[in-house]
Amino acid sequence: MDNTNRTTRHVCPRNCYSSCSILGYSKNGHLEKVTGDPKHGYTKGLLCAKGYNYINQVYHPDRLKYPMRQYPRGSSNWQRISWSEAIEIITDKMIELYERYGSHLSLALNKYSGNMGVLHHAIEGFFNGLGKTSRAVGNPCWASGMEALYYDYGGYQTSDMEDILDAETIILWGVNPVWTSIHSMNYIYEAQKKGAKVITIDPIYTETAKKSDAFIQVKPGSDGALAVAIAKFIVEHELYDVEFIENHTVGWIELKEHIQLLSMEDALKECGQRIEAIQFIAERLCHHKPVTIWIGFGMQRNKKGGQNIRAINALAAMTGNIGKKGSGVQFGQRATEKFTFQILKYRQNNEGDQKTIRPIDINDFAVDVQNQQDPPVKFLWITCRNLLTQSSNTEELKRALESMELIVTVEHFITETVQVSDIVLPAKMLFEEWEIVASYWHHWVSINQPAIEPYYGSKSDLEIAQLLSQKLNEYQDGFSAFPTDLTDEEFIEREFSEEFYEQLHIKNWRELLNGPRRVDVPKTAWKDLHFQTPSGKIELYSTQAKENLLSPFGLDMMEDPIDHSHYPYTLLLNHEPFRINSQFQNLNSFKEINQEPCVYLHPLLAKEKGILRDTMVKVFNENGSVIIRAKYSNDVHHQTLFIYPNHPVINKLITFTPSDMGHFVTGGKGNALNNLHVNIERRS
Repeated sequence: MDNTNRTTRHVCPRNCYSSCSILGYSKNGHLEKVTGDPKHGYTKGLLCAKGYNYINQVYHPDRLKYPMRQYPRGSSNWQRISWSEAIEIITDKMIELYERYGSHLSLALNKYSGNMGVLHHAIEGFFNGLGKTSRAVGNPCWASGMEALYYDYGGYQTSDMEDILDAETIILWGVNPVWTSIHSMNYIYEAQKKGAKVITIDPIYTETAKKSDAFIQVKPGSDGALAVAIAKFIVEHELYDVEFIENHTVGWIELKEHIQLLSMEDALKECGQRIEAIQFIAERLCHHKPVTIWIGFGMQRNKKGGQNIRAINALAAMTGNIGKKGSGVQFGQRATEKFTFQILKYRQNNEGDQKTIRPIDINDFAVDVQNQQDPPVKFLWITCRNLLTQSSNTEELKRALESMELIVTVEHFITETVQVSDIVLPAKMLFEEWEIVASYWHHWVSINQPAIEPYYGSKSDLEIAQLLSQKLNEYQDGFSAFPTDLTDEEFIEREFSEEFYEQLHIKNWRELLNGPRRVDVPKTAWKDLHFQTPSGKIELYSTQAKENLLSPFGLDMMEDPIDHSHYPYTLLLNHEPFRINSQFQNLNSFKEINQEPCVYLHPLLAKEKGILRDTMVKVFNENGSVIIRAKYSNDVHHQTLFIYPNHPVINKLITFTPSDMGHFVTGGKGNALNNLHVNIERRS
């Protein structure tokens, strides 16, 4: 042994606000330790519990080592096969289906956010290189919210978290950063020390709410009604910012008249608030500026999700809390996505996006994949997600999968989705591959380099795409346009333009090996007050929304015509501090913390229903039922239940409920997961 010690740079590629930069320390080819990278200007050398546990993931005894084939499907009869065998089985089926149907439309890709790195787009690039294929499109996470931002601002920007230090008021609306964005909390604490007042608005008295100066407990999904009530108070008392409105918005006269027609009584009833709470928030927005509003992703997972966010955008605009240090509405951004995404552009005959994709709704995949019959989908490739635990209509999804002739999943472990697959291919982890990652929250870009050799036979999505392309081109020259002769570093090289280098203040991407770099974008969102809407201003009345058959007003009251009397309680599925959806759940340390899923309900509701603490209850709706342990919590709204930790068994209760927005921007409407209405009773 040569006693070699190495320090390498990495970046966490998970679907998380932080995209932490990591230092890896290896000895003799073995990863020994990880720490945060102090050169990252946002995370500043700190990791979360998941990050510090990465070594346990890399060397987990259950990690997949080699390609395996299951026969028959679902039998757990797994047989190890070689990579050459796996690639041959897969490409033979691709060719057979092409010859059968005369196209690649029977091939479908379902990929999401298990790895947010640019090179992990290789599998989409490979499918693009075949010609027209079927593809899961849309976005389960932020479709409604991003479309709402588009109508109001025309684009997506966030401020640096340092900007919050100039805020006098911070409103955390439907976000729980103590659990989901811990690096942000240091900035919030510092702002509090400087005198800022922090207000949390949420259906749950979260850990973040407990660290705030004020808490408003809103009924789930009624955030838009709360915003309407606040707006009415502001209009009635003429507290709005006339100068800002006149110079930087369009549609104010129409919106003001519309607000006057809305009922304060109805708005208060819907959101469950008293006028004193409305006055408190209104006066903070108008008299204690600048105001930063951070909107969480959960709020838009509602049938009125996009409209809720447009309502909050309108509040910020009418009070002049946009474009100034310490102000603004923070949700998510794409300003740092300056990559060329050349990896997606190796196409047959230079076809464009619309010509290469037959779309299948990612949020209603179980139903929509079966609607594709010309030709039917017979081959499914799944990567960067656990499809079976992250989908609605799970029983329908299982039926849809039964009609597939080959299902291939790329994974680290035997997941629920792997169990219904024919072939599983072992994937590399971040310490074994090259990658580049930008955040959808902060403005830093980081490089990921290999620290250790691949775990047994694991390969990256990029390597797999190249192997497939090479094998297909043996069948027919040019059958796949995805390149097979480029190294990982050469793929990275092609993702950077001279303009991007200038914005990173570097001359070559390898300079990122010296530390992450901030993209040169304004530290305050919309600082120049030039918006990307048709008018160039904030659109309080959006003709684009109207053209898409939506309310032109951000502030509006939307009725729910469905009778929920049989299922009167809203069940919320919360995000957790120790997992990201289905990731990290197999770590023993986290299993000890989250030993059993439980449903939490208010003690008063428990008394009404005759439910004793720690007993088993039935939670049910028209889709099905689950048996689960009940816990009491004073943190939850009286008419609300929530599950902690979230568990895939709850998917039995979920069918796809489209939100109001998302299709125009992402190709599919958002999934109103927080419109989950249930009943609860003692287990009989």
